[in-house]
Amino acid sequence: MRDKHIDDHDRPGDPAARPHRSHLGDFTLTPRVLVTVAWAVPIGALGAVAAWALLRLIGLITNLVFFQRLSTTMVAPGSGPHQAWLVVLAPVVGGLIVGVMARYGSEKIRGHGMPEAIEAILMRRSRVEPRVAVLKPVSAAVSIGTGGPFGAEGPIIMTGGALGSLLAQHLHMSADERKALMVSGAAAGMAATFNAPLASVLLAVELLLFEWRPRSFLPVSAAVAIAAIVRAPLLGAAPIFPVDLGALVASPVVDLLCVVAGLLGGLLAVAVTALVYFSEDTFARLPLHWMWWPAIGGAIIGVGGLIEPRALGVGYDVIDELLTGRATLALVVGILVMKSLIWGLSLGSGTSGGVLAPVFMIGAALGALEGLVFPTTAPGFWAVVGLSAVVGGVMRSPLTGVVFSLELTHAWNALLPLLIASTAAYGLSALLLKRSVLTEKIARRGYHLSREYDVDPLEVLRVDEVMHPAPTTLRPDDPLPLPTAVLDAIVPRRGPLPGAPLAPLQRLFPVLDEDHRVVGVVTRRQLTAPREATTVADLLITDPLTVHSRDTLRTVASRFAQAAVGAAPVLDDHDPTRLAGVVTVEQLLDGRLRDLAEEHHRERPMNPRRWIRPARPRTGDRAELTGSDAASA
Repeated sequence: MRDKHIDDHDRPGDPAARPHRSHLGDFTLTPRVLVTVAWAVPIGALGAVAAWALLRLIGLITNLVFFQRLSTTMVAPGSGPHQAWLVVLAPVVGGLIVGVMARYGSEKIRGHGMPEAIEAILMRRSRVEPRVAVLKPVSAAVSIGTGGPFGAEGPIIMTGGALGSLLAQHLHMSADERKALMVSGAAAGMAATFNAPLASVLLAVELLLFEWRPRSFLPVSAAVAIAAIVRAPLLGAAPIFPVDLGALVASPVVDLLCVVAGLLGGLLAVAVTALVYFSEDTFARLPLHWMWWPAIGGAIIGVGGLIEPRALGVGYDVIDELLTGRATLALVVGILVMKSLIWGLSLGSGTSGGVLAPVFMIGAALGALEGLVFPTTAPGFWAVVGLSAVVGGVMRSPLTGVVFSLELTHAWNALLPLLIASTAAYGLSALLLKRSVLTEKIARRGYHLSREYDVDPLEVLRVDEVMHPAPTTLRPDDPLPLPTAVLDAIVPRRGPLPGAPLAPLQRLFPVLDEDHRVVGVVTRRQLTAPREATTVADLLITDPLTVHSRDTLRTVASRFAQAAVGAAPVLDDHDPTRLAGVVTVEQLLDGRLRDLAEEHHRERPMNPRRWIRPARPRTGDRAELTGSDAASA
């Protein structure tokens, strides 16, 4: 098999080949993307405003409930002393309100937002109900403001996505363009919440877009950039959790311990993910309507708040203490244990709240605890490493975990240790759990999604690499019925795997005139069905679907699906009146066979034994050698 990318006809100096591949390129980008980018700009600004409004609403409810004052400043519920009844009762009332809003408003507001956003993208063609754009942030503000140990990012992702979807639904757009605008709004809200534009783009690519294409990357990047610009006057431009690691230079021992920290972070990610869905399964067995579950989750939060008050709320102040090395041992252990428990158990109740801020806190607490054992480097170093590891393990998005950690802290000199830890956690988590906390809920609803991206082999292979180059052809004046030998013609397969399917019968016969030009086709079904036809011309299909020899298999598969056919004549690129062969659905699948062979067929092209003693052909192999090969053997 010749190389799938370049052959003798693809040399740069071959001018004859250039016109026939001009329609192919690295990307399938058209000027239409400028329309999507133009609409992404206001969506980015709206996403930033929505993030600002949600944070202010959370601050307002927190101040009213726990401090009985009118203020929108973000404050932690555990930053001051409170009556025990308030700590227990506030989350219960908040959960009850969320349950009523979900029951009589929209059930889509339940959960932490990301599974709902993914489901809207994959299963509902990026269409979100208008009420979700209002109810989701309000329910999240109620849940978090009454002490819920959640983050604001999940709800703002759903809210920003809803804004983008609503605008796109009023425009004449395809589902893919609508998806780009929905994800633009989600990523914009994320960027404005954490002042992490690059991480927000990576999150969109690794988790929401399910593709890596310019048509979606460009509008998402535009929306995120605008959101970051608008955020500056609203919420400031400084990092959320600044960490000064000084002139950190990690030693090989520290880098090796980052692997250990990553594995521990991966185990913790697996544990909290399992806890969330253990809780969800337990709530599902309760003899109560799901409307009441958030109130029960609120009771769990209240009890946990009595034990560790600083585990309540978003906890940005606690994350800051952990990352800067100012947290006490009691706070580190209390957050690691109690925050994990109340977050995992209450999130399974279906209340409204995000996952990132709690994961930040839990990961930073794990890292701070590891810092008591690992070598001292810089204050907060191991907390940042732990945060990156747990984010990578929980979200299964290692690049997002690394960049998020860097943008949150501006600890840029910790890039390599964070990459090591996040990758180790991601690998362990992916090995131990089939689904993440962000996708398990979707799977439980009967859907399947894959987060592995690779190049479609049908996009790489061309028709001339799999087609039958010498099919049986007919003439218009050939009499009917045709001889059995003609009808029994086969289409050979080129599958490289052992045990590939046998060659099927040729079911499409090109018809050529006296000058060997293609004038049409007839099908095997036409030729074998009883008809009052005397020659092939009586059955001739004069306008069949045709493809060209240098078309990609993906192009042909799309055209087959549109025309509802399973075979087509292949025309020569240099002379479209000439036949180059026939391609069938089975031969398109040969592209998949080659992909499977590259994935599963193991071989050793370079055997060290041959370096010492060249292998001699066996007696049975000599017959296969010809010319100079046989002589040299």
